Amino acid sequence: MMDEMQKTLLAQVADLHEVPEGAYNIRANGQMAGRNTTANIDIISKEDGKGIDIRIKPGTKHESVHIPVVVSKSGLKDLVYNDFYIGEDADVVIIAGCGIHNCGDQDSEHNGIHRFFIGKNAKVKYVEKHYGSGDGRGGRILNPGTEITMEEGSFMEMESTQIKGVDSTDRNTTANLASGAKLVIRERLLTHGNQTAISRFEVSLNGEDASANVISRSVAREESSQTFISRINGNAKCAGHTECDAIIMDNAKISAVPELTANNPDAALIHEAAIGKIAGEQIIKLMTLGLTEQEAEAQIINGFLK
Repeated sequence: MMDEMQKTLLAQVADLHEVPEGAYNIRANGQMAGRNTTANIDIISKEDGKGIDIRIKPGTKHESVHIPVVVSKSGLKDLVYNDFYIGEDADVVIIAGCGIHNCGDQDSEHNGIHRFFIGKNAKVKYVEKHYGSGDGRGGRILNPGTEITMEEGSFMEMESTQIKGVDSTDRNTTANLASGAKLVIRERLLTHGNQTAISRFEVSLNGEDASANVISRSVAREESSQTFISRINGNAKCAGHTECDAIIMDNAKISAVPELTANNPDAALIHEAAIGKIAGEQIIKLMTLGLTEQEAEAQIINGFLK
């Protein structure tokens, strides 16, 4: 059973207000709080209790898996290893995410390592949200790792969102793509106060006609700092694109480091990076419509991060 705070966190990171349909595994304060499997999706605990294996049968269509984590205990340091095996021709949605509520003096931390093994011609949409709350002096720390292996003709869309309350995050994503595989990554990030965020992406396009699109949109406010590092390795005839678009405010700091390596003459790789403040004319235009300066600023940021 989960308390009201844990239920609130669950709603924030997985949009769950009741028990979801389909397969799910809910983890609360380092322990399993609920699980369900289906005829096509099995969830198995690892022997050491520090993670799960999710096995999706070939040909599975129109099913979902929810695997959220919530932490409401100050001083808890949680570590999990979750492996996803997606069978050939499957088409599924996977919803993850972690919420931390810390009202104590000790740091609360969750480190989650997710490995995806995506079969031929399979399609996966992976949604990951991070959220923090609580008025304690202890930190809310999230360090997610994602490792992706994609077989021929597979497709993965990954959405990663962090827009409130996480004091420190260091996220690492690596991917290896076979022929015809396609990967789309969209990151949305907001930091404020003294928060720090590091995002690292490394994608290797190993097969002919593999493609990747890595896009980050972020806003850094107050004294916060962000680092975005994106590397795309073109090892065959392929197409790769990485883009960082950031708004900087107050006394924040942002570093964007796009890197491309072509190891094949037919590798077509592009990178873009832009960091800047909100244009004054944008705020003035909205203020003429009746908004205050603060309301106009909030509207621009919300639209930018959508």
